Amino acid sequence: MLAVVVHAPGDLRVDEVPDPVAAPGEVLMRMAYGGICGSDIAYWRSGISGTAVLKDPLVLGHEVSGTVEAIGEQAAAEVDAAGLGVGSRVTVHPATLVGEHAVPADTAERTNLWPEVRYFGSAAFDPHEQGGFSTLRAVRPDQLRAVPEGVGLDQAALAEPFGVALHAVSRAGDITGRTVLVNGAGPIGALAVAAARRAGAGRIIAADLSPAALEIARAMGADETVDVGAGQALPADVDVAIEASGAPRALGGVVAAVRRGGALVQVGNLPAGEVQASLGGIVTREIDYRGSYRFVDEISDALEAMAHGFDVSPLITHTVSLDRAVEGFEIAADRSTGSSKVLIDLR
Repeated sequence: MLAVVVHAPGDLRVDEVPDPVAAPGEVLMRMAYGGICGSDIAYWRSGISGTAVLKDPLVLGHEVSGTVEAIGEQAAAEVDAAGLGVGSRVTVHPATLVGEHAVPADTAERTNLWPEVRYFGSAAFDPHEQGGFSTLRAVRPDQLRAVPEGVGLDQAALAEPFGVALHAVSRAGDITGRTVLVNGAGPIGALAVAAARRAGAGRIIAADLSPAALEIARAMGADETVDVGAGQALPADVDVAIEASGAPRALGGVVAAVRRGGALVQVGNLPAGEVQASLGGIVTREIDYRGSYRFVDEISDALEAMAHGFDVSPLITHTVSLDRAVEGFEIAADRSTGSSKVLIDLR
């Protein structure tokens, strides 16, 4: 089969690799679409994503959708209980909890905080966890999530990043009627706009350097936009800010935009190691600064939201065939192309 494999920094290829063989307790998926994420781009460009360092060739991709191709004998009962069968349209929860660990009771259900998590397309462990940018992929049945009727498989590939955005908004607490600033209108930021709208925000402001990104944010539900690249200033005294840019230099301005006693959720991945950022206002304004990492099972909430009319299609700006995957990465990495979410058609 074909797969999108990063071999080293700057070395991304579409390779022929052996077809996977599903174990008796696994399900074989025929992949349909994969969304290129910032972490995929990071592995391609530098061989590093966060603290994970590429050591061996890695099939990328954790935002994927497809259909059930075959079901292992020991997986049949679980698949049937989930109402799935051969041909069912599905997406995948890409996490696998690893090891036996004692965790505090108040975080036991926050599986995204488990000390060891293997994730599709991640070099965090050795051997690496291969991703889903391939023709076929074997998965555990508990990782499958049914795609609702009326939701296309292209949109279903966005359930994973939408889950990230829904989790980030939930970290802010009840935002019903609140004014929310989303700083950074890339894919996660634009989805955070939709997540904030779903959570009942009263007023949503999106800020970015790119007019094209701001146009998408409006299509996703932003009431107002701030073109930082054109010198427009961030608003003052918002109740909640969702920082989705991951740019340390932006933090000072975002902190200043939050009202005294408000909340700031950091979902944009900050660079590894030490960074310079102006954070004094967190103390003097008593702002709650909260991290947000991946999600628990909000991928299921994302699919439900799509089934009830939350249209994520404005985010999909480009779709490339599998043989053009490297070109797709180049488009996704270059904001001057007007790209937001770039999909690879894996069929």
